[in-house]
Amino acid sequence: MATFSKEILSGSTDGKLIKVAATATAGTTIHTGSSTATTIDEVWLYAVNSDTTDRKLTIEFGGVTAPDDLIEFTVKAENGLYLIVPGLVIKGNATPLVIRAFAATANVVSVGGYVNRITA
Repeated sequence: MATFSKEILSGSTDGKLIKVAATATAGTTIHTGSSTATTIDEVWLYAVNSDTTDRKLTIEFGGVTAPDDLIEFTVKAENGLYLIVPGLVIKGNATPLVIRAFAATANVVSVGGYVNRITA
């Protein structure tokens, strides 16, 4: 029987938001998936922009190949949290998949969320 557990993003400290410092690929690490093939991570990510200007955010979802692995979103300035990744999944892999982010400007967009880890 599968087990479910709610997990903090591996790139987060104690569940806090992760400041996106990178402005190009490879981005700031948000979460690293499992190295166990029977583990699935359901990923929920939210972004907030503390700047006074809207900023483009790019999520590298498990890879850095355009357009296959990229999710692009313009995060409005000073306007609360935006759902960026609505429960998409990554499967465990011998070489764990990594979710990264970069933004048009460093240190003004932050990403938070959680992972529902499903193990067989």
